[in-house]
Amino acid sequence: MRWLMGFVCVGVLLAFVGQAQILRIAFDAADLKTLDPHYAAATMDRAVVDMLFNGLVRYRPGDITVFEPDLAESWEVSTDGLTWTFHLRRGVQVHPFPGAPEGYELTSEDVVFSLHKAADKDRSAYAGEYVGMRFEAVDPYTVRIILDKALSPSLFLPKVADYAGGFIVPKGPYEALGPRFATNPVGTGPFQFAEYVPTQKVRLVRNDRYFRGAPLLAGVEVWYVPDVTARLSALVTGEVHMIEGVREQAWVEAVKRMSGVVVDVFGPGETEVLHLNMSKDPVSDLRVRQAIAYALSREEVITAIGPDVAEPLCAAVPPYLAGGLACAEVAEKGLLYETNLELARNLLAAAGYPNGFEISAYITERASYRKPFENVQAQLARVGIRLNITVVDHSSFHTLIRQDVNPLVHYEAWRPSADAFLTRFYHSASIVVTGAKPDTNFSHVTAVDGLIEAARYELDPARQAELWKEAQVKLLEELASYPLYVLKFVFARSEKVDYGYELKSSLALYPQVTELTRLK
Repeated sequence: MRWLMGFVCVGVLLAFVGQAQILRIAFDAADLKTLDPHYAAATMDRAVVDMLFNGLVRYRPGDITVFEPDLAESWEVSTDGLTWTFHLRRGVQVHPFPGAPEGYELTSEDVVFSLHKAADKDRSAYAGEYVGMRFEAVDPYTVRIILDKALSPSLFLPKVADYAGGFIVPKGPYEALGPRFATNPVGTGPFQFAEYVPTQKVRLVRNDRYFRGAPLLAGVEVWYVPDVTARLSALVTGEVHMIEGVREQAWVEAVKRMSGVVVDVFGPGETEVLHLNMSKDPVSDLRVRQAIAYALSREEVITAIGPDVAEPLCAAVPPYLAGGLACAEVAEKGLLYETNLELARNLLAAAGYPNGFEISAYITERASYRKPFENVQAQLARVGIRLNITVVDHSSFHTLIRQDVNPLVHYEAWRPSADAFLTRFYHSASIVVTGAKPDTNFSHVTAVDGLIEAARYELDPARQAELWKEAQVKLLEELASYPLYVLKFVFARSEKVDYGYELKSSLALYPQVTELTRLK
């Protein structure tokens, strides 16, 4: 019980433990930040809003490659791709809230209100996703979205799915609660908010009127336990049923050996990429960038991180997204840059660096960034490239790399589409400091703008994917970056937890808890 000291008395905890079908999850966090879904980004926040809210469509639980109906039971798009029409389910109930103890039926008015909120930079962190869109309530159960420029389904549907700005925030409770909505959220999901105890927990209860049927669980408790040893102890003793784990091989292997515990390692994970700054000498020379690539072995980095939690990444867009490139496809193009130390040294000599060279770079103290960067440092040293590393706090690291100080930038990221990956990391407008909209183009590459823009408004999915792949091939030819691996998510759970679906991937950043989740 030591992990709960300072949080709650033992007697109260045991009272909760005694309740049937109350799933308890412990996250690596000291507290929540916000439960307004249009701001929730951190794992501990996104997990809670995932249980409380719905989108017009949803990613199938456990498999983000499939879209299926959610609040909308059907939809269609006009032949010119500019108008999307959604037909809402009837009888969807908004959770109770002050002033409406029984809640009310969700209608198109709520959906249009929520979309306007998501598109408002003063009320949403995702406003940029909804530029060039208009929202109309055709009738109580029909919503129309009109686009200035047509988008393919793979780019449009994520904007109205159960993720980020796509979560539907009902108008009534948002206006009734005002600023309190961020810690007293009201949605339409399988569970409804019951209590928030700062620095301790959030308690949710079953929504008996959920449109897919009452959940099998009576409720869910989300606990904030930043110490991993305490989280694991609580799991082993049965005080919690699921915990956020550590994305390291040693931890996964150790926990897998524990009786009654299951470790879930799942995607989509986050891409780990070494960006090569072409604006800085000597990295500006293609031969030097090629030498760096031939000096490196992503397999060696993955071995150091752990094969259970990391899988190879060979292009800018991971292969599980539309338009992504698998390693086999990259190999067919002859662009894997398989390790060849002799060739690396010859390229350095041809570029005027027969004895190698010395460069310096900053890296964050966070292990998921620092450890692979130190491995890269050791590998480059074998061909005479001396990489001096200065470790700084995570906030300072992000500031420094956006000030364009590093010749090499190791960056960890997840983006929901090929367009988002390519635009934010490789479009000239996204070049740090000097770009029209400075973002995370650390390499200063400018060669794929046309391909990115052509793909964005291409309505034929096959042709769109081809354009995205062409852009990635060009990036590999120029070596704007050296993709390393995808770092997966890690959770551990009691063997009593049955998710109610097969877990392959989750954009919710945790194994989703649905109406079918239960304790066996």
